[in-house]
Amino acid sequence: MKKFICIHGHFYQPPRENPWLEAVEVQDSAYPFHDWNERVTVECYAPNGAARLMDGEGRIIDIVNNYAGISFDFGPTLLRWMERWAVEEYRRIVDADRRSVERFDGHGSAMAIPYNHSIMPLNSARDRRTQIAWGLSEFRRHFGREPEGMWLPETAVNTDTLEDLVEHGIRFTVLAPRQARRMRKIDDKTDKKEGKKWKDVSDGSIDSTRPYLCRLPSGRSIAILFYHPSIAHKVAFGDVLNNGERFAEDIISAFDDRKEPQLIHVATDGESYGHHRAHADMALAYALHTVEESDDAELTNYARHLADHKPQWEVEIFENSSWSCVHGVERWRSDCGCKIDPGRNWHQRWRKPLREAFDRLRSRIDPFYERRAAELLNDPWAAREAYISVIADRSRENVDRFCAEHGRGELTNGQQVELLKLLEMQRHGMLIYT
Repeated sequence: MKKFICIHGHFYQPPRENPWLEAVEVQDSAYPFHDWNERVTVECYAPNGAARLMDGEGRIIDIVNNYAGISFDFGPTLLRWMERWAVEEYRRIVDADRRSVERFDGHGSAMAIPYNHSIMPLNSARDRRTQIAWGLSEFRRHFGREPEGMWLPETAVNTDTLEDLVEHGIRFTVLAPRQARRMRKIDDKTDKKEGKKWKDVSDGSIDSTRPYLCRLPSGRSIAILFYHPSIAHKVAFGDVLNNGERFAEDIISAFDDRKEPQLIHVATDGESYGHHRAHADMALAYALHTVEESDDAELTNYARHLADHKPQWEVEIFENSSWSCVHGVERWRSDCGCKIDPGRNWHQRWRKPLREAFDRLRSRIDPFYERRAAELLNDPWAAREAYISVIADRSRENVDRFCAEHGRGELTNGQQVELLKLLEMQRHGMLIYT
């Protein structure tokens, strides 16, 4: 088989907890549900863990776990909420990854994601590393294994972010086609005229059926996959999810007659399957079923595909680019020109002063933290990276263990309280960028 299909779902909700209570309060806009986490769980996360597979007569022929048939990532703060408040749904997600490891020769379908969905190219170097380290720690805790790939929030990327991913052991990520600048065959040799063999794909024309190698300034490299643009657009904004058979046909028909292996893959917001589009979980279930019953292509995940098909092409990316802003990463720090409703007098001028206010706050928090924490800790920044273990388990025993491991000698109860305040300041200093 040389034709492969992968559907990726990026599942995420922002942390809605009141920071003083660590609990989600009633959100009237989510009525009749308590809050939006609960509403999206009922409409999307739960149905995809137990999707109804229907026949042509509208009869249920099976109940399937969609997560077991797709590639997916879940925001760590969302998965932490589900672990406590949506236990059955959480278990189905974790079980789906376990089943995918068995199905795809040891390569799980779950991808990791930085901790709180901040725009990585806009983070400080220190925050980028902590975001990745915390995301990896939570992934290991939930799924019990090392991840091979990491989804980047809004697929926002620059070279420094890719370097940080590789430094933490990540092998691949997924980007939008228009984030690729140029490509070439790996075995092509450039002659004396630098870059003669490169092909410009800045118009989004990169062949998304192939994996690519991105060489980094450090001498290391990372694999990048660019998702199929038109099918992803249909999922997000079209009506393809009204019919699972049509969804499958759209994906299968995207293959051409080339003899080389081809991967048709679609990266979408996971909430498309049930929340943004009612009952789209059933369309996804039927599409997966159609592909599995067909002889035209084979379902796979990114990690398995890369294990079997090493990149034969290399790529260079656009710096500070993303999947959701044609202006790069500007929508998160300026009035870039993106509009939700072009017909209205709608703007984003408020974003620049808001971002600048956050940055000014961080410029004061970090020196204060470093100065005060240095009196209590051997290495304030190493301790911050390790603090995710306390966020996950705030038991007295675990806090004592953390303080014993990172503290300068035995800390008094008062010193422990001060230390936890300093580390919480750092946690919320990053969460403001969510």
